[in-house]
Amino acid sequence: MRIVYDLEAALEDADAVIALRLQRERQSSGLLPSLREYSRLFALTMDRIHRNGQPILVMHPGPLNEGVEIMPDVATSAQSVIEEQVTNGVAVRMALLYKLALTR
Repeated sequence: MRIVYDLEAALEDADAVIALRLQRERQSSGLLPSLREYSRLFALTMDRIHRNGQPILVMHPGPLNEGVEIMPDVATSAQSVIEEQVTNGVAVRMALLYKLALTR
């Protein structure tokens, strides 16, 4: 494992990348740059996911802040499995809730 602090360096050998939702409600604390700067530095763009010359699987648990942590064309690209990931996440949570309800 290697730790890097640059998104492009992290994507160099990646087979998959998962983006998480930036919580805009925490933006006011001053820990993050502006949304524009954050997007410029950290958003998944088509250029970034194609830079290493191999397809990178794109994941995101939802909900998305399109244009902030992930660009719309990336979210809907052939490399994206976001829709399946969100659908499966709902099914898993439903099954867990059902199982918990039966054990009481």
